[in-house]
Amino acid sequence: MTRFAISRRAAVVTLAAATLAVSVGTAVNGATPTATAATQSSAQVRVHAHGASPSVQRALWENWAKVWNGDYDRAPGVISPKFRVHVSLLDGSPDTAIRGVEGLTAFVKQSRTLFNDLKFTTQVGPFIDGKHVVGRWIATGTYAGGIPGATAPVGTKVTFTGTDILRTEHGKVVEYWLNTDTIALLGQLGVGGK
Repeated sequence: MTRFAISRRAAVVTLAAATLAVSVGTAVNGATPTATAATQSSAQVRVHAHGASPSVQRALWENWAKVWNGDYDRAPGVISPKFRVHVSLLDGSPDTAIRGVEGLTAFVKQSRTLFNDLKFTTQVGPFIDGKHVVGRWIATGTYAGGIPGATAPVGTKVTFTGTDILRTEHGKVVEYWLNTDTIALLGQLGVGGK
């Protein structure tokens, strides 16, 4: 297994944690973002790296959400090569396998294989404080199978929430803290159920 490969089990477990986080969607506080923020290029984001303005940080958040929603081509413009994630994986495996653009992209892809039509939407935020961007998201999707211990049938609709904390440098995400309502997700999948 390469250093970027994440075991299916780790992805499954983390999915409850990370996929989710991920974060985010295209609506901010129920409003559609402006075309300027939503379409701002990664080159424009890089120009304003230090002390990035709220509009630049908001555009970064929107592009982060698009990566989590399956637009992997945006990842190099959003994720720093120094990227690292902080998450407690349910299977106890270290989060150190999720590093850089390739690591996060592999993790997101593996997480998305567990849920058809997975969609992240911003529920609250993003809140911007210097180099930190924080937002709460809600995710919806259809269970595709593959989570150990799940008794829910394939095709079960799920909804779960989480919060992403991003630290940025030079217009890219360098650190990511993920907090997902794993209990709610696993409950909907019948993991450890009655």
